[in-house]
Amino acid sequence: MGILTPAAFRKQIASSSLDPVYLVLGEDDHAKDEVANDFEEIVDEDLRAFNIDRFYGADVSFNVVLDAVRTLPVMVPRRIVIILRAERLLQPKRESQTAMLGVEAFEKYLDAPLSHATLVLVADGLDERRRISKRLLSCATVVKCGELEDLADAERWIRARLKANSRRAEPQVIRLLGGLVGPDIARLRSEVDRILLYTAGQETISMEDVREVAGAARVHDDWAVARAIERGATEVALRELALALDAGAVPYMVLGQLAWVARTRLSAGRVRSAIEAVFRTDLDLKRSSGEPRVLLERLVLELCGVAAVRPLR
Repeated sequence: MGILTPAAFRKQIASSSLDPVYLVLGEDDHAKDEVANDFEEIVDEDLRAFNIDRFYGADVSFNVVLDAVRTLPVMVPRRIVIILRAERLLQPKRESQTAMLGVEAFEKYLDAPLSHATLVLVADGLDERRRISKRLLSCATVVKCGELEDLADAERWIRARLKANSRRAEPQVIRLLGGLVGPDIARLRSEVDRILLYTAGQETISMEDVREVAGAARVHDDWAVARAIERGATEVALRELALALDAGAVPYMVLGQLAWVARTRLSAGRVRSAIEAVFRTDLDLKRSSGEPRVLLERLVLELCGVAAVRPLR
């Protein structure tokens, strides 16, 4: 159905035009909460109790969700059903027969969603290897929240955030902050908010302010690679691996995290080959059979299920 930024989404709802299914994705929890709240604002406050349902993915079944969207709205044209942490529903840890039947019923609903309801699924990310994820991404209107690809994106986000709070900073100050934190939206928002609080009453943020608040110990999220592999986001995993290594991460530390992913976060049918890939990478690192970065990139590709790569000779 298309991909929207939060700003484009707000223009859409301002025109009173809503699609039947939305998928709100991203690592910026604050931005996702704002989008979810925007859906609620569509309904008059006095009528929200009758026309809005909020569920958490870990606590709800597809049957309950489908019953909610089939319920007719009361005195408004459209019912709103919101599922927070929807990845817990879409990607259950245990895939029982009941869960599979629920997925099938949900897929049928996606084929012909009801016109009187808008279903909103809010998630950190989805394992794009799963059939249900592919169906959702093709059928739903996707709202991407806080996706930053590189340091240039991070710097643009910082400038916009400072401007929204009537603050200024020289370009070198923004570059310093972006370089310290990196393109991790959740961490970036946290650091900028701390700096805004620290500099309350100031119009301009200085280099000294950034150095005081955003310490070098917060340069990178050490587990970002593991989380990206867990949700099957190959490009993100490779990008986070590069950021980690550029920030000084020790290859054996990264290998240990990837071994944990192989043991605990992959499907049963893939665990054996994944662990074999980890052992092979460990041996190659010890033998200096290739550049550590290249060896770890190869392992990330295998853990993401992109390809089975033969050992380097």
